[in-house]
Amino acid sequence: MSTQEELLAAVHDLVRPQAGDLLCGEADHPAGHVCLAPSDVTGLRELQEMLSGRYGEPRNLATGGYADPTVTSRTGLALLAPFGDRVLEMRAWAQGGRWIGCGTARFEDSARLVVLVAEREVMAAGMSDGTSWVEGIVAVTGWDTPRTRTVDWGGVEGLLGTALPGDYKQLVEIFGEGAFDGYLQLQIPGAAARSGDLVRHADWLAEWQRTRRSGLWEPYELYPTPGGLLQWAATEQADQFFWLTEGSDPDKWPVLITEDIPDSWVRFDGTAAEFIYRMLTDRRHPFSTARYFDTHWFQS
Repeated sequence: MSTQEELLAAVHDLVRPQAGDLLCGEADHPAGHVCLAPSDVTGLRELQEMLSGRYGEPRNLATGGYADPTVTSRTGLALLAPFGDRVLEMRAWAQGGRWIGCGTARFEDSARLVVLVAEREVMAAGMSDGTSWVEGIVAVTGWDTPRTRTVDWGGVEGLLGTALPGDYKQLVEIFGEGAFDGYLQLQIPGAAARSGDLVRHADWLAEWQRTRRSGLWEPYELYPTPGGLLQWAATEQADQFFWLTEGSDPDKWPVLITEDIPDSWVRFDGTAAEFIYRMLTDRRHPFSTARYFDTHWFQS
């Protein structure tokens, strides 16, 4: 590949839906992946940053020649298999039914940059008895990152002046900032951008409605008006996902969605987590991503 742009385009072609089988031309490599040839002038960190700019934060599968012991066929083993114990470093990005890998491996007496796309195991979409909607989302996205985010929910809810749904708080703690299927982006406390921060964005919308007298949300009012709309997610296509904050129990708030055009409201009488799970798995869902992807992911 002569340029980074050509390499990125080749990766994009291989991870798009219905891209065809992955067959590597390298001798003795197993089926189910394609190795790409990065330019000799491309640096590892530069290339990883370029991939992160499009596909989100990567997972670290191997460092210093030691593979993460939690790596399995479900969590990125297909990216390590072509090189075995010759892998020195490997970062992984999930995109639909494919993994993207970028790292270094030993070849004779030297280390070389390696980039590959490999098959990603399809996750089961079924819900067993006792499984929560949040657990279903974790399973169907193959999310294996442990809960690492700590949020001062008392402080957040104090600023908002209301309690928040429990399943939303679990989603924030488990997944953090990012988008399901690269589409529905959670708005979370402490996000870098105002548009992604739950509290700051709520304040901004309320001020917008007060000063501009916008009719975008008619026939509803925005929170903190009692029973008003409180936004918890959005998409790049300007879809907005709200809770209708009616009643004292936030776990019973319905979800309302607008496509940023008049009279486009869709109501979902369930929680945010149930909405996301059904979006990922139900082709009949009005905002379904299951119509486009058989395998689902969270782009951190």
